[in-house]
Amino acid sequence: MPVLGLGTWQNDDPEQCAESVRTALQAGYRHVDTAQGYNNEAAVGDGIAAADVPREEIFLATKVRASNLSYADVIETTERSLEDLGVDSLDLLYVHWPSRAYDPEETLPAFDELRDRELIEHVGVSNFTPEHVDRAREVLDAPIFANQVEMHPLLPQTELLAHAEETGYNLVAYSPLARGTILEDPTIRDIADKHDVSPAAVSLAWLREHDVAAIPKATSETHIRENLGSVRLNLSAEDIAAIDAIDRRDRRIDPDFAPDW
Repeated sequence: MPVLGLGTWQNDDPEQCAESVRTALQAGYRHVDTAQGYNNEAAVGDGIAAADVPREEIFLATKVRASNLSYADVIETTERSLEDLGVDSLDLLYVHWPSRAYDPEETLPAFDELRDRELIEHVGVSNFTPEHVDRAREVLDAPIFANQVEMHPLLPQTELLAHAEETGYNLVAYSPLARGTILEDPTIRDIADKHDVSPAAVSLAWLREHDVAAIPKATSETHIRENLGSVRLNLSAEDIAAIDAIDRRDRRIDPDFAPDW
């Protein structure tokens, strides 16, 4: 899985979304993340089609909406997602939230079926606690490839990091800039000034140093390229230790249907 991807949450203007996806792929991104709940899969597909990048080079992920997690709905809505995206298969399909229609015994066998039919390559989960992951692993035939969660220096997800390493799945960080809050943290800003980069680049590099893929959302070419520049930033052990020592636990995404964190 590429360590940096383009997130498309709230990028629901069709023309803007398609153009940002095209721009990101042309700039060098190879990981694009969307979801049924973002209402932009068709626009993401348009952006992929417009980019001069072969489909086999793109790691494409989407998520099944929490209300679509009955067995039949998983199958039907994923087939619709493929049609909207204009692709024959997905590299990764996530359960978006372990809530609402989610029932491991009913939901997860549908993911196994989609994998058996080669409509998806990997099974993922999102917003899962270690306990949710362990239960899903008991039900699934396929291995869990990734767990996508909110993660950034103000919400370091230490327990999930240890669980992912122990269990063998990837962590993917959404909201890796804490919805902008990270840009004002004094530790992050000091390290950014030292390296003459943006605070955003520091946060993204810190995630990479912890073997976590990040999917920051961006629409402008300037931000798309700035985020991509983080792959060239090498933080020192001292930098990483200073960020690890930030004493905050600031969750930015916590809807009323979220699990009991």
